[in-house]
Amino acid sequence: MDIKRKVIITVPHTFLRFLLVGMINTVIGVGTTFFFLHLFHWNYWWSTFIGNSIGVVVSFFLNRSFTFQDTGDISRSFPRFLLVTLLSYFLAYGLGLLLAERVIALLPIPGSWIESGAVLIGAGLYTILNYTGHRLFTFPRVKKSLHQ
Repeated sequence: MDIKRKVIITVPHTFLRFLLVGMINTVIGVGTTFFFLHLFHWNYWWSTFIGNSIGVVVSFFLNRSFTFQDTGDISRSFPRFLLVTLLSYFLAYGLGLLLAERVIALLPIPGSWIESGAVLIGAGLYTILNYTGHRLFTFPRVKKSLHQ
């Protein structure tokens, strides 16, 4: 008897929303960076700092309301959001660099590609770590008991 099994991978709706929010806040953050860099002729560091800061704030509010539909206290969730974002960044891009160095050393690929490979690996890891951290720590779903 030949039984065919279908493997169905389901992606949570919140993850798809998280990806959409990521695209939106990236456009806003990069757009803001270019705005200050080219129209106001601010230096690179101030322009990228302001652009990324605005991107993080947009990300927080969109993820809070649209992705995770959180109604909790902002004074509790915003510091958690910043913490998860920073930890995700350092873990993902640090691990991305280590993995890229190891993998590229084993392949016939020029060493000059290490940083580019690290960025790609880091971006994927960052997305997964950031989503998981925000879902479980920043915007946890509160389960209500029957006795409340």
